Amino acid sequence: MSKKKFVVLPESDVHLNEVRSYVEEIPDADYRQASEKAMEEFRDMKYGVRIHWGLYSKWNLQDESWPFLKMDYEQRQKYQQLYKEFNPKGFSAEEWMQFFKKAGFKCFAFTTKHHEGFSLFDTKTRVKRRINWTSPDGPQIEDCDIAYSVMDTPYKRDIVKELCDAAHEHGIKIDLYFSHPDWYDADFRPYGFHPLTVPEFEKFLTKKEIDEIGFRFEKMSPLPVHSLTNEEKERMVARHREQLKELITNYGNIDMVCLDMWLGADVWPEIRETMKVLREIKPDVMFRARGIGNYGDYYTPEGFVPGSKENTDMPWMVIYPLARSFSYDPDGSGYKGSEWVIKNLVDSVAKGGNFMVAVGPDENGFWHPKAIEQLEETGEWLDMNGEAIYCTRPRSGALYKEGENIYFTRTKDSAYIYAICMGWPGRTLNVKTVRPREGSAIYLLGYEKQLPWRYSVEDGLTVSIPEYLQDKCNQPCKMAYSFKIETLPEN
Repeated sequence: MSKKKFVVLPESDVHLNEVRSYVEEIPDADYRQASEKAMEEFRDMKYGVRIHWGLYSKWNLQDESWPFLKMDYEQRQKYQQLYKEFNPKGFSAEEWMQFFKKAGFKCFAFTTKHHEGFSLFDTKTRVKRRINWTSPDGPQIEDCDIAYSVMDTPYKRDIVKELCDAAHEHGIKIDLYFSHPDWYDADFRPYGFHPLTVPEFEKFLTKKEIDEIGFRFEKMSPLPVHSLTNEEKERMVARHREQLKELITNYGNIDMVCLDMWLGADVWPEIRETMKVLREIKPDVMFRARGIGNYGDYYTPEGFVPGSKENTDMPWMVIYPLARSFSYDPDGSGYKGSEWVIKNLVDSVAKGGNFMVAVGPDENGFWHPKAIEQLEETGEWLDMNGEAIYCTRPRSGALYKEGENIYFTRTKDSAYIYAICMGWPGRTLNVKTVRPREGSAIYLLGYEKQLPWRYSVEDGLTVSIPEYLQDKCNQPCKMAYSFKIETLPEN
């Protein structure tokens, strides 16, 4: 691996603040982040889809597996048995990829294992201790020997393999989501909001987790069990490491691993060693920074687009749910619409980031009709305007935007600037911060003819829009109109 300067998370990153007390700011000298080439390819993607799918999809739970922490003991036991009914007969990796291509996605992230601990891939690891929530004497840790994966279900097919194989065929980049915590495996207590705790729990939890103890046990008192033994801790670290090794080695080329949550200071030395092992195996897999600080390669503002350009060189990608939460939403009225997607995509890309819209299929692997409609509408917009989005870069400083309605992107060589006007500009487009190259042509993407323009230091650039385009039927798209401008180097 070539040596390079580390890129670091912004000080404002929420998940950095959860681990900064024990994860060193500058990684060890024998560790390297992914290469500049890998980071460049990440920045080129611009648009992707985040897929949350798991046992929670059986019950149409919002907020993925998080409601598990508020369930009573009987509900928890029933939830943990849902794997015996998991049989998504409507799932087709090929149909998913065809949909993704039509929607314009360049990558997808898929939940291989959420916090609930259920794996949607053929893991060879085994859970040796779990919680029986309804034993006669109350919740008890019991011995078991189970993968707790899709291979234990009636479906018995490696969903991650099928998705990765199909993605390779279609040239779509792969991001495999993986939760550090595991609420099914009792060896993972008390880390990562695990529903079991230990007498000395404050030693293992972050301040945020301690502050939120009331949320974790809203309907019951904390459930303390005996302290974690060295054997249990070693088994937990080994299983965590082995599952990540499986994900980066068993499915061909994997571009990204989307880590989530954290495991705490007590096991950070072991997790740090895990990251070194993984990096040795696959030097250019891009790891999301959650739980590992600046050992990561990218980070993800979640549920919002940063208000201004981020103050970091670390690649970033907004993750934002299309409906009310990340998992399947049966209520079609909750889906935000293609205009919402396009606005946030343009906003993110203009500021130098990527945008990933999050949506989940139902228990059978089908997408909500509203999700299909809205994402395919976005794909149609990208068919016309993708040149202004994919493989672009932001302008310097605060020049990513002008007023409230115009965003800018540029080609990598700065030869062209794209002015993306979120609403129809009318008979003229005026921008103050772009100076075209003398004698060059300006185009509206989707319209073949050159547009007349003039430039002055006082008025800036004024582009005249012909009468033909004032008819909405003749306009190339319904919103976010992209003007391609050949510029001088200083632009």
